[in-house]
Amino acid sequence: MSRLTRKQFFNRLAAGIGALLGGWLLGGCGAEDTTAPATPTPGATQAPPSPTTGLASTATVGQTTTPAPTEEQPATATATPSLGQPDLVVARGGEPEELVRQAVAALGGMERFVRPGYNVIIKPNICVAYHTYEYAATTNPWVVGALVKLCREAGAGRVRVMDYPFGGTPEEAYVRSGIQEQVQAAGAQMEIMSAFKFLPTDIPEGRDLRRCKVYDEVLNADLVIDVPIAKHHELAQLTLGMKNLMGVIRDRPAMHVNLGQRLADLTSLVRPGLTVVDAVRILVDNGPTGGNLADVRRMDTVIATPDIVAADSYAATLFGKQPSELTYVQAGTEMGLGRSDLGNLRFEELAVGT
Repeated sequence: MSRLTRKQFFNRLAAGIGALLGGWLLGGCGAEDTTAPATPTPGATQAPPSPTTGLASTATVGQTTTPAPTEEQPATATATPSLGQPDLVVARGGEPEELVRQAVAALGGMERFVRPGYNVIIKPNICVAYHTYEYAATTNPWVVGALVKLCREAGAGRVRVMDYPFGGTPEEAYVRSGIQEQVQAAGAQMEIMSAFKFLPTDIPEGRDLRRCKVYDEVLNADLVIDVPIAKHHELAQLTLGMKNLMGVIRDRPAMHVNLGQRLADLTSLVRPGLTVVDAVRILVDNGPTGGNLADVRRMDTVIATPDIVAADSYAATLFGKQPSELTYVQAGTEMGLGRSDLGNLRFEELAVGT
């Protein structure tokens, strides 16, 4: 490693990069993150709009619409005509399984993503063992169960569901979340992520995070499906698709240095083939663990897309935020991992419950 000059050191310090120190910490990627989240500043997170406020108007099934203008999309921008499969699908108004089924069908069906015999890993957010799904800290179990069913129907050879909780044991978290029951009923396996399978892995496209211990089974899967719940996070602002991938690494504290760029770097390695954002219930404050039903908003919404950056960009609007406000979306866009220009995406909005 080349030695920084005194001038370079102070320039970097003044700019607040912090990447040099974080890079040293990531020789083994740090110690396990077991600290509780800091208490957010009251009123720091806006309550989300109603399902039709600040977004495109609800359409009938099969109708293609475009989102409301954003900072990335001037009011004069015109929508890209919907030719072929949409880039992103938003399904609203029905039961979780039906939301998932119709959203994935509109993308071309699970057969677009799963080939017969595929080894599939589904990665929900099961971060804690002390809240049921109603508290919106963990992914809705019926959303996960629906994805398992679709994978099996498409001929997947093996389907596993897993996460690496930081609150409680995996066994407790899997049961408490309700996910284990739905996954096993759908015929898939809940896997405990064993410590010895987290292997030091180079991240060739990483700009700041160049090496970290990653769960090897995830890297060897034929398809990874990322299934975050949309929720508030004190440091990242929101936990969405890219943030949910922190559950595939062994140690997490050093990720909190230059978090946005490092989440993008991790995404460049894992590359989920499908991202399905659970916004059936969203946590609008006191995330990521929640614990107060007053912080939960019922949205009855699912977002599905092969583009993880687009997924996070659209999900941000549920919280009254623009994609440009999320540093990991900015970094992911700059790295070419996906698109955040919502006004130029082909998307389809489905009113499932009508």
